[in-house]
Amino acid sequence: MKKEMIVATNRQAFRDFHVDQTFEAGLQLQGNEVKSLRGGQANLKGSFAKFEGEALFIYNFHINPYKFSREEEDPLRPRKLLLHKKELNLLFIKMTQQGFSIVPLKVYFKRGLAKVEIGLAKGKKLYDKRRDLKEKQVNKEIQRDLRAKNR
Repeated sequence: MKKEMIVATNRQAFRDFHVDQTFEAGLQLQGNEVKSLRGGQANLKGSFAKFEGEALFIYNFHINPYKFSREEEDPLRPRKLLLHKKELNLLFIKMTQQGFSIVPLKVYFKRGLAKVEIGLAKGKKLYDKRRDLKEKQVNKEIQRDLRAKNR
């Protein structure tokens, strides 16, 4: 069985947000965009998702134009996310009532289909970011000491 092929990740999202829940969404693409994604020509930095009517769209998701194509596509055009109706309703309720944001975390291919992992997230405060950085440094030092003792 094939593993999923990760195309792009949004590492900045985990630094800036507390991710509460994740969902797997399909991605509505055009033919040349799929070819570019398979070549790893995508960037999730600064991207976000929001509702337009009852549909969920991803914004600022940059897919480089396919170099062998004659068509000129907008690399930052909004792309529709494909989710079940129950998931869309849950996301809409949490966004409007509880102040969550929807942040794309990674883009990958699963069984030949382009998928986006989106997270229901709340923004971190500056002191949360500092605490996380300090924990990360402490864990690094502990691992370094353990490796030194095992030698």
